[in-house]
This record gives sequence, structure tokens and C-alpha cells, in this order.
Amino acid sequence: MRGEDIQQNELFSYGSLEDRVPADHPLRPIREMVDEALKALDGRFDEIYIADGRKSIPPERLLRALLLQMLYSVRSERMLMEQLEYNLLFRWFVGLSANEPVWHPTVFTKNRDRLMAGSVAEEFFLLIVNQAKKKRLLSSEHFTVDGTLIEAWAGQKSFQRKDDGNDPLNPPPPDRGSNPTVNWHKEKRSNETHRSTTDPFARLYKKTRGAESKLCYLGHLLTENRNGLVVNVSLTRATGTAEREAALSMAEQIPGGTKRVTIGGDKGYDARSFIAGLRELNVTPHVAQNTSRRSSAIDGRTTGHEGYAISQRKRKRVEEVFGWMKTVALVRKTKFRGPDKVGWMFTLAAIAYNLVRMRNLQAVTA
Repeated sequence: MRGEDIQQNELFSYGSLEDRVPADHPLRPIREMVDEALKALDGRFDEIYIADGRKSIPPERLLRALLLQMLYSVRSERMLMEQLEYNLLFRWFVGLSANEPVWHPTVFTKNRDRLMAGSVAEEFFLLIVNQAKKKRLLSSEHFTVDGTLIEAWAGQKSFQRKDDGNDPLNPPPPDRGSNPTVNWHKEKRSNETHRSTTDPFARLYKKTRGAESKLCYLGHLLTENRNGLVVNVSLTRATGTAEREAALSMAEQIPGGTKRVTIGGDKGYDARSFIAGLRELNVTPHVAQNTSRRSSAIDGRTTGHEGYAISQRKRKRVEEVFGWMKTVALVRKTKFRGPDKVGWMFTLAAIAYNLVRMRNLQAVTA
């Protein structure tokens, strides 16, 4: 018998959000790992927020919402608030009940910027890495380093001469609209003579020949070779030596003392100063040889070992991390300005990747 299409709104809805989320939903293990880390951050939150005044958005809910935005590729805070209005799964993950009002997008962004002022992302990241270490998902001996371009939230027309009297923090009003007429034909532009009036810290840069130069930052990752989890993250201004400098800095932070470890990398890290710096840190460089019209800093004593070939195979996993962060977490082009905010969100994207990867690894071993 055909059912009737009766469209009558029900006045009451019974059952909690916990009951509506399936027991095997993939967000459940992620929520457990996030809650464990947030409990450890409770004291840090007390330092950031004063005891008096109007109550803000709880930082725990704020961080869960930001993670959701990356996990589900929600491209704006306004769209995130819209999802929280009617998506019961999102409400459950953030910690909102079915009847609690959703925040205004402006209030959400203001509270987010306040949280960015504290070094919460770095501590949050370390807590997630420690969870992976306790679950024996990390290698303590073999690592890979690489860097990627993050396009800045600044247009090419904002890249203007430094000596034209314009203050980057107080740019002149555009001519007739938001798209001013700028003619830079036959003008040589470089980071020494020009800078962006939108984001003065962004630099014009390109990684490969033939590619277009863009205003960007450089994001750096150190991953371990067992499961490809991110164990260190850094963001710098885009320069020709930034990748090697960031790699040395992250190599210094690898725990282990006198124990020798290996770090793999692509041909861009095949520089004598970088190789010498790694050896001083008791790190064996498993860097790809660059023999294009030059001699490599890596000799047969390194390439002859079986571990070198393994590192070269494993190092490609870091490209999977960058691919996920750029396509899913939407960090290909940042919507923030300044290295502090861009680096904060880049670190949060690395946290989101680790959470997804750890969930998948635990599902396989279960």
C-alpha cells in the first residue's frame, strides 16, 4: 500500500545527538583523540582567557569547529556556521546540543583570531604526535623533509615598488573600484625593490623553472617513514635557502641524543653546506643526488647502503601529505595574512591530516 506524503512538522524530537551518530562513524575515533588532547590543554586555555568579562566561545569547541572546516573542506566561516545550523553530525562533533544557537560568523572569526594569538596550535600538534608515539605508530630513526608553496592572500597588483611612498599598512585608495589599473610592463619586479601592500611578508617566488612566480610562503614538513605521519611543521618566508634552513632547524629538534637518524629529501637539498650541517647533528643525509651539470654532495658511501634506497622510496609519502592538505584542508591558497596566522592554520592542517591517518591506521590494526 502506498504511503502518504504528509508534510507536517513535529513539535518534539526524542533522542540525543550521541544516539544519532553511528557507533562506527569515522569521526568518532577522531573526536576521542581530539578530546584527549584538549583536556591536556585546559591549563593553557586558562592562561589565555581572563576570569572576568563576557564569556567567549569555548576554545575546545572553536578548535573542533576549525578541524571540521578542514576535514570537510568547508571554504568559509559563514558556510561553516550554516552547516552547524542544520548538520547534526557537525553539532555532535563540536559539542553543541540540538537546540543551542549557532554563533555569528563575525563572532566566530574574532574568537578564532584571539585563539591564534596564543601558541595553541603548536602545543595541540605535539599532543597529537605524542598520542601517535604512545600507540607505536612513529619511527624514531628514519624521517623525510620537504617544502611546498602556499599562495598568499595577495594579488599581483598589490606587488608595488617600495620607494613610491606607499605605506603597506596604509595603502592608498584604489582608483574607481576594487580593481585598480596597474601597468608593470617593461618593469623589472623583484623582492628587493617591490613588496605587497596587502601582505608585506609574502614574497614573489617559484620553485621550478618555467613556472609562474607567485606571492607566497613556504610550508615545511618533517614526516617519519614508517607510516608517513607529520612529526614537525614550520612555515617561513619564501627564499631560495628557506627549505634547507627549515630542514636543519627541524633536524635539531629530533629527540634521541647520540642515536643516529636518517633524513631523506629531494634534489633541492643536495647542497654541501646542508649535508655538512646534517652530519654535525649526527644525521645521515639520504638526499637524492643532483648531478645536473654539477657534482653531488652525496657520495657512494651513502648511496651504496640499502637504507638509502628505502629512504628514497619512502620520501614520496610526504607528497601525499601536501596533496591532502592542499585539496582537502584547502591550504593551497591561504585566506590569512602574515606568517603567524598562515603558520597557525598550516599547523592545524597538519594536525587534521595526522588525525585522519591515525584513525585509518588504527582501523587496519583493529
